[in-house]
Amino acid sequence: MPFSPEQLDELAILALYNLTTTQEGIKVHSHSAEQSAIDAAVRLHKRGFVTQEDGGYLTELGREAAEHAQSLLTLLEFSEA
Repeated sequence: MPFSPEQLDELAILALYNLTTTQEGIKVHSHSAEQSAIDAAVRLHKRGFVTQEDGGYLTELGREAAEHAQSLLTLLEFSEA
């Protein structure tokens, strides 16, 4: 089953978070971000992954998801031929 465009947008948002600290969040600016990123942040908030509709901080669930998303990206980058 392939990722949907919406899931890819959500993964892209999760990949932006700095996992070395819990004191750093992100903000998806409505005046400069792509609509797909804005929508992804809202969906992540509705499902409890982030604290604000425009990003904010990761929740416990969000941190776990971001760790998995960033690990997958790392694996894909290192396995490129």
